[in-house]
Amino acid sequence: MTGGQDAERRARVTMSFLADPGDPVLGAALRSRTAAEVLAATASMTEDGELQLAGAPEPDPLARAMRRWRRRLSLVPSVARLADWQQGGLRLIMPGDTEWPGQLDDLGDARPLLLWAQGTADLRYACLRSVAVVGSRAATGYGLTVGVQLAAALAERGLTVVSGGAFGIDASAHRGALAADGLTVAVLAGGLSYGYPRGHTGLFAAIAAQGVLVSECPPDQGPTRPGFLIRNRIIAALGRGTVVVEAAVRSGALNTARHARELGRPVMAVPGPVTSEQSAGCHELIREYGAMCVTGGRDVLEHLEPAADGTGHGPRRGPAVERDRLDSTARAVLEQVPVRGGRGPAAIAVRAGVDVDTAVGQLGLLAAAGFVRRCDQGWQAVRASPADRGQSGSS
Repeated sequence: MTGGQDAERRARVTMSFLADPGDPVLGAALRSRTAAEVLAATASMTEDGELQLAGAPEPDPLARAMRRWRRRLSLVPSVARLADWQQGGLRLIMPGDTEWPGQLDDLGDARPLLLWAQGTADLRYACLRSVAVVGSRAATGYGLTVGVQLAAALAERGLTVVSGGAFGIDASAHRGALAADGLTVAVLAGGLSYGYPRGHTGLFAAIAAQGVLVSECPPDQGPTRPGFLIRNRIIAALGRGTVVVEAAVRSGALNTARHARELGRPVMAVPGPVTSEQSAGCHELIREYGAMCVTGGRDVLEHLEPAADGTGHGPRRGPAVERDRLDSTARAVLEQVPVRGGRGPAAIAVRAGVDVDTAVGQLGLLAAAGFVRRCDQGWQAVRASPADRGQSGSS
């Protein structure tokens, strides 16, 4: 990494403590300036708020924002504190990093400045085939049952389940994916060290062990009331589509659906009892906003991955990326994963000529991309359909 790149990363980290998540003024400023330039201008403002930027005078929104950011400079943690977070298992993912999910760029000026992440899964690979499953915190027994079953069905078909880690439908979606030994991503409204809601400590640990926790907030920051709604744009962007399982007419889950619509992603809703206020929001999405009515995992897959002939008979099978796009290490590991039976990671490592840690890491990425899966004997390659083999050029 060059000195300029390192300075830009440090500036993004610093700005993440100064600007509010999803700040559109900062997003607009970053269209024409680097984060390092914005930070330098913020720090060099005079006491009366005069901007010290070269070029034409800045518009009032940026001037006001920079005055606000300057007042927060005392909130920036020490280098040692940042190191403690990273040594504790948190990692930073920024635009341009290999783990950065490209679909977040669709948010434009509202794109996250960076993400803090914790977990074993690679976020970009995990979100290649993904779906957001959201709903009410005050869920009914019906909604919780549907959430678990739907998420498990999607995870079994190789999709990553994205949700917000909250009580109710979010938790049921994460638990369903975990029960199916699938990948799940929790986008938290507060910092990862803060861990809200506190009652989900065990759930968050399970997600980190099998998937990934992410947040754009500083690690020790608690959630704010507006922060939950701002966070929803990330959930919608990470999912290739959004399913609302159960939601009242004023549920925050409808905000996630709105973001998905604005991004041009499929919006789906599960119908509920006509007498239930907790399903009224889902019915409104279907009736007024053209959301697709779904009742199970197969319905969701038909909307996300229609058949090649356009009939929507079923989901596409096979990996989410072409085999030829894998790097040499990933291909070497994949070559040693049998189609029949299974093989343990140590044996795969020896045959592939890599160390065990590398093999385990590559197997996780290959699983997220749909090339391999766990089995009783270890790891097994996923057999591609003839159409998939033709697309990828693999034999």
